[in-house]
Amino acid sequence: MPKLGVNIDHVATLRQARGGVEPGAIEAALICEKAGCDSIVAHLREDRRHINDSDVIELRRRINIRFNLEMSINPEIVAIALKLGPDQVTLVPEKRRELTTEGGLNVIKFEKKLAKVTALFNEKDIDVSVFIGPDKKEIRSAIYIGIGIIEIHTGEYSLAKDKKSMSKEFKKIEDSAEYAMSKGIIVNAGHGLNYMNVKPIANIKGINELNIGHSIISRAVFTGLYKAVRDMQALISE
Repeated sequence: MPKLGVNIDHVATLRQARGGVEPGAIEAALICEKAGCDSIVAHLREDRRHINDSDVIELRRRINIRFNLEMSINPEIVAIALKLGPDQVTLVPEKRRELTTEGGLNVIKFEKKLAKVTALFNEKDIDVSVFIGPDKKEIRSAIYIGIGIIEIHTGEYSLAKDKKSMSKEFKKIEDSAEYAMSKGIIVNAGHGLNYMNVKPIANIKGINELNIGHSIISRAVFTGLYKAVRDMQALISE
């Protein structure tokens, strides 16, 4: 079955709402690890609106599972990531005013910059993934610059208002995933996935990992974080 990566950004969002130390993002990551997730995901944004530098340092030091650092290609963030040495970086677009990542990275537009950044991480044996829409042209560009992992943006699928729209968006994801895998690319997926819509994506043959944050943290308010992770794993395993 696909692996589960849990994004802990929104634990830090809740902490930052009061400017204190609770709830602890590191403690949340350790609970997710204990519950059996396969990786921890955290986005170190340029404005540090939730996850901050000390968080990623502690995550790297304390968790024993794969650490996937989401990040822009801002030179300051790239330098931090190179020094930190996560298991994987996922390169994403970033706008200061957005509430959450609004779409996939335009790999074709930023091909030269991404190629340089990818080479820096490859030298450090850090896996590089790009967060992209379900678009074969973007996949081909990623392959061209030597990226071996993609994460398909599932936001449009998750926001679909009716079955017809959802089916259309699902087909785009499925076709893109199958195309990328046929080229030897590892395919992950995420954004907006929840307990109601995750199963079709999890059923795409060969998909490697689903990265999910907001819905798990939201459910944890009512069930506790350990159970929220286990419930998501149960859906994926079906």
